[in-house]
Order: sequence, then C-alpha cells, then structure tokens
Amino acid sequence: MSALRPRAKRFTGLIVGATTVTAGLFSAGAAQAVSGPEATAGQYAATVKLTLGDEANSRGCTGTLIDSYWLATAASCFAATPGAQVPAGKPALKTTATLSNGTAVEVTELAPRTDRDLVLARLAAPATGIAGVKRAGAAPAAGVDLTAAGFGRTKTEWVPGKLHTGTFTTNATDATTLAITGKGTDVLCKGDTGGPLLNAKGELVGINSKSWQGGCLAADPAETRTGAVSVRTDDLGQWIDQVRTLAAGWKTETLVQAGNTLYQGIRLAGGDWTGFTDVQTKAGDIGGIRTAASAGINGDTHVVALANDGTLRHTIRKADGTWTNFGDIGAVAGVLGSVTQVSAVSIGTDLHVVVVANGKVFHTMRTGAGHWTSFGDLSTVAGPIGTVTAAATASAGGQLQVTTVTGGKAFHTIRNTAGQWSVWGNVAQAAGATGPITSVTTAGVGNDAHIVVATDNGTRQYHAIRNGSGTWEAFAELKDVLGTVTAKSVAAATVDGELQLAVTTADGRVLHTVRHVNRTWNTTGAVTLQGVTAAPGAITITGTL
Repeated sequence: MSALRPRAKRFTGLIVGATTVTAGLFSAGAAQAVSGPEATAGQYAATVKLTLGDEANSRGCTGTLIDSYWLATAASCFAATPGAQVPAGKPALKTTATLSNGTAVEVTELAPRTDRDLVLARLAAPATGIAGVKRAGAAPAAGVDLTAAGFGRTKTEWVPGKLHTGTFTTNATDATTLAITGKGTDVLCKGDTGGPLLNAKGELVGINSKSWQGGCLAADPAETRTGAVSVRTDDLGQWIDQVRTLAAGWKTETLVQAGNTLYQGIRLAGGDWTGFTDVQTKAGDIGGIRTAASAGINGDTHVVALANDGTLRHTIRKADGTWTNFGDIGAVAGVLGSVTQVSAVSIGTDLHVVVVANGKVFHTMRTGAGHWTSFGDLSTVAGPIGTVTAAATASAGGQLQVTTVTGGKAFHTIRNTAGQWSVWGNVAQAAGATGPITSVTTAGVGNDAHIVVATDNGTRQYHAIRNGSGTWEAFAELKDVLGTVTAKSVAAATVDGELQLAVTTADGRVLHTVRHVNRTWNTTGAVTLQGVTAAPGAITITGTL
C-alpha cells in the first residue's frame, strides 16, 4: 500500500474531500456505508453515523461504540487540515452520533492517539441498550477475510439510507496499520472512514482510515483499486481502558483476588466494565496476595492487601491511573499476628481499616494527612464477643459501623464522630435469624447501613438495613435477585447514592447488581473477568468520583 498518497479525491473518505451534504440529507434515522451489501436489521448495532458541522455544510464519517459512552473512529474525521494532529477536548465542529436505534447524541470530548489515525469520542449521554463492540486481542493474519461496515457512499448512492458492509482480505500488518483489499467489487468510500473492521467473531481489529475508492460514486472513473488501510486496535486495550477510566463520572473500583494475586478493574458510569490488571505489576511484587479491602477517597482508591507472608500492605491508585508502591502498615500501625481478613472504608478523607487477627478485631485509621494510628483491640472498647471469623465496615451518617461474625452470628457496633464505640449488638435480635453466616459485607447509603450476608456455607444470601434512626429492617433473602448461587465472597459499596453488590461464586463467576433508591434491584449480570487468569476468590468494591 506504499503507493497510496493522501489526495482528497483518491482517499481518506472523510474530512479532506469529505462529502458535503445539503440540509435534510443527514436525518436522525438510519444511515449509510461501505459499497457492499446492505446490512440486515440489527447487524453491527454498535456502528454509528457521525455528522460533523452544520446542516448547510456538513461531512460524514462512521464510528463504533466501545461502550455506552465512548466510540472509536478515525482522527482524520476531525482534523482541520489533512494530516493535522487533532487536539484533545471538545470537537472543533459540532458532531452528532446517530445510533443504530435512531437516537442522535452529541459528541462532547475527543481523546486522540498520536501514533495512528484513531480517536475515542465521548457521547453526551449513554447509548442505552446498545452493547459496545468486542475488541480482538491480536491482529489478523495475512489472507484472513474481514468485514468492514460504514455509512458512506456506495457505487450508486451519494447518501444511502442504510448501513452497508464489505468483505476485505488482509494483505499485511505493521505496528499500527492493516493493509486490506476489497473482495470482488467491495470498497471503502467517502463517509466510511472511522468505521469498524471486524473479524469472523465480530471482534474489532481495526478502524478504517484510507481507501483508493475504486468504483465509488463520484470517484475517479479510471480508479479500479479497492485497497484500503485500517489502523490497528487489537494492541490498544490498555490505552482504551485508561481513557475510559479517566473520564468524569462515578466508577466502581473492583478488586478480585485470584490465584496468587489481586486484579483491579472498573465498572464505569455507563455500566460497562474495563478489563482487569494485576495490582502487583502496578504497586510492586509483595510475594502474593490472599485477600484485600478497598475504599474510595475522592478520585483515589486505597487498597489494603493481606500478603501471603501475613503482612498488611497499603497502596493508592491515584485518580490519574498511577499507583503508589505498597507500604507496610505494620511498620506504622503495629504488627498483628495470624491476620485472616481485612476491611476498609473512608469517612471524609480518613481511611478506617478493620482487621481480623488471632480471632480478634482491630481498628486503625490513616488520616487525610497520611498518618496512621496504632491498632486498637475492639474488645477493649466494644466488649468481648468470642472468636471472630469475618468483619465488614461501613460509613453511615459520618459514623463508622462495624459488623463482625462470631459463631456464625453477626454482631454490630458503631464508632461515633467523637471516637467512642457502642457495645456490640446481636444483629439477629434486631433483623431476624438466618443460618450460620460465612461472609458479610456492609455499605452506608446516606444515614442507613446495608448489610449483606452469605449463610449456610454460602448457599443462601440475605440483605438487611440498619436505618439511621437505629431501627432495623429484617433480613430478606436475595434468591430472586442473585438466583441460586453459592457465594464465596460478598462485597457492597455505595456508588452515586446507590447500593452496589458483587459476589464471587463457587463456580468461578463474579456477579454484580445495583439496588436503586426506589428499592428495586437491577437484573444481576456476570462480570467478564478479562485479564484474570484464575478462579476468583475474595472480592472488594468501592466507589470513586
């Protein structure tokens, strides 16, 4: 493809030499595409039509939804002049994305790559009900057939009303691009730039960038070549996730212990999930991790990990995506022996950590200034309750609430804003009896504390609320919410004023749901654990903004 030259009439298909459309031709209905067969209804639903500029002088491109808020397209669609670097931020021209369901949404932000003709564009509102395209993890081999889709011209139509597709063969691959050739008379035309290039599994392998446009309407009649260049996307998973996670909005930071380590992923504001990354590759190798706890403070995520050697370590994932190195909590708060579990929650800018060690419960606090208090034994301030096997923390009404499990029963105490602790109370006496409790999690929503427990060796799960008034709402079984599952670990957090619940199951899944302020629950869904290489064990979630 070295003979390709960036001449407006021969290629690019977009910005320079882009189609200029008169008012009314780009409606909010169905769009246009590749000079191949028309896509059937519902096919390639993640593909969107892009309109740049006003009705009197607009140009068209194609894009592909990565998730409900972000789409991928060609940076050249937004360039002021051919080859110019596209600045990050708001598009220079008003840009509208018309989704496959006919909804028109404005593009408010651009995040361009500097090494290839690619940009991520953020929508002003989520594309509800349309799944983002799956991304391939490797470039296609030479000779492999791929499918391109787009809303550009065809051989006979200037502004066709339907999405079209074409079949292309992979010729060659380099570090950033794919050289492809249309099969038969299939070709990429103007307006197809930015459209998806998909493998046989429907996974995104590239974004269409340049084409000879042989046979396209209004192209050079002497041009017969159907070759094109697409930019690779298979190697950009980490960059795409970074762009998505740095955008404004609530996020559910999720940490899953699996195998010998801890993996971090994020549920974004639109409900989409990033992949998962090994925390030890970011914050330092501490010889393996048994379990962990997390707490969000503003945009940062504090992680307390129990290392395989029994030490407690602390790291922070900053709002910009960088990590601090693991620090040894024992060196600043005191060394505890036989640690089995840890829980954490934020109150203001303070991090409260509760640890189960030697069957007892201990508390420490890291202030907003970064100073740690010494571990204190809760039995000395809230009373003895026997051998503790699990503990959970919540912030409700500015107070720290701690729930522990001993002898299969849950007990509850509160540390008020003055630092004073209440005597342990038996939760069963207030919220009703359950089977023997094996796992517990809590989260504060306003002044209320929500408690979720797994009982009977994890085979049953219940939810209760301690209201801010001090009254309790009885335990209710969650079978209608979670289905019939055996829970290994449960985790709850408050995110944007709502309760989120995550569960790892004995059959190797992570399930997630949301309880809204109107008391209804989302349909529980399984989280795709991309990047996690072993069966999930303990899980912790927290909200950040």
